[in-house]
Amino acid sequence: MGRWKPEKLYPLTDIDADEKPRAEKFLADLAAFLREKVDADLIDRTGEIPEDVQTGLRAMGAYGIKVPRKYGGLGFSQTTYCQACLLIASHCGNIFAHISVHQSIGVAQPILLFDTEEQKMKFLPRSAAGELAAFALTENGVGSDSARVKTEAKPDGDDFILNGEKVWCSNGTRAALLIVACKTPPKMVDGKPRTQITTFVVEANSPGVEVVHRSQFMGLRALYNGVIRFTNVRVPKANVIGGEGRGLKVALSTLNSGRLSIPASSIGATKRALLIAREWGKERIQWGVPIGRHAAVAEKIRKIAAHAFAMEAMLITTSRLVDRDKKADIRLEASMCKMWGTEKAWMCLDELMQLRGGRGYENVQSLIARGEKPYPVERLMRDNRVAIIFEASSEIMRLFIMREALDPHLKIAGIALNSERPWGERIKSSWAAARFYVWWYPKQWLPFGGGAPADMHPHLAGYMEEVAALSRKLARTLFHQMVIFGPKLEKR
Repeated sequence: MGRWKPEKLYPLTDIDADEKPRAEKFLADLAAFLREKVDADLIDRTGEIPEDVQTGLRAMGAYGIKVPRKYGGLGFSQTTYCQACLLIASHCGNIFAHISVHQSIGVAQPILLFDTEEQKMKFLPRSAAGELAAFALTENGVGSDSARVKTEAKPDGDDFILNGEKVWCSNGTRAALLIVACKTPPKMVDGKPRTQITTFVVEANSPGVEVVHRSQFMGLRALYNGVIRFTNVRVPKANVIGGEGRGLKVALSTLNSGRLSIPASSIGATKRALLIAREWGKERIQWGVPIGRHAAVAEKIRKIAAHAFAMEAMLITTSRLVDRDKKADIRLEASMCKMWGTEKAWMCLDELMQLRGGRGYENVQSLIARGEKPYPVERLMRDNRVAIIFEASSEIMRLFIMREALDPHLKIAGIALNSERPWGERIKSSWAAARFYVWWYPKQWLPFGGGAPADMHPHLAGYMEEVAALSRKLARTLFHQMVIFGPKLEKR
């Protein structure tokens, strides 16, 4: 709507002073552990995360980074958590996926957002201690359209009985606790039945829970992902998260948090790519000079560095919004971070592959056998390709961002533009819309409002003014397209 709000970006606050020394120590210890104890290529080859690695992660509290200290976790901010994800992903994508799924979309996040104190006391200490958690939402016929889940939960006294099957359940083959989204009996609204989706915490050792298959992928070969079947599984009503019928809100709110860990991993991969590119640019000599001095190669390295900086700036800014308000609505910001960050990371890895040439395409074991330095470019590409798909593909992200941007206009003028609505309703809506747009539209052509804060450095203030102008231009463009296409625009 052209309402640029610079206060969401400025001033960018740091993490709390009492957290900072603890966070710095944790991140330093984590980096040392990854260097000394985690063989990412061995994990890739065997498809297994060694038990001693998982034990070490538990000992340092890595399974409970965001869980408050009163429940046995480290109690760190979203910013520190994302920095940890970045660090882990730069070293081993499998460990990142293992830890991130457990915390971002496993038991901890939805319970922190929606559950009672009793449920927090029951489940959060277990999650923080490293009892692995998984998120079971996707089904064979249900992906991004999560309202169509078929897995059923029927009430039976003080329990629900679950029946159905979930696919691509990351951590599911090893999890102790599962977050499961199910269809529950419909609720009558205006005389019509409305489908209800409810989420539950399910103990993985409950009778009737079965791991049917462990899935194998191009990358992330140690991802404990599989098909989970539920056959007459009895779950107490006390294990409902957020209340009956609120499952979609629980699931989508949980995924918002997960979408920040994915771009964090993309930044980690991009920074690793930048390190490799710079080293190779100095080591590789062609035509008598390091290839990094050739303009074409230097431009590739510059591009990787620039994107890494921009991606991290977006992530830190959005993470700080969460830290200031744990229930902040960051749907748009998280979606933009996820879409843009993962796509740019893939582009940077592709540029790195070009820089390394045949050596980039060759795997680590072959490079070692030939006496070459084993840069894991091939593994980085395999592990990171899925980031553009994980937790909503780029296509779904674009659709969501478009719908969110269009929604205010549709609330004002959607009925007027909908040819399927009665003429009486359309005329009434048209008058209301006209009264709004006669004042709103001219403002989108005027260079007023939403400028830089008074205390901002003049150089940065110029960019803020430019962004404010782009915001007004976007608002005008959306309005023009809505007039042309009407409600059909959100499907284009």
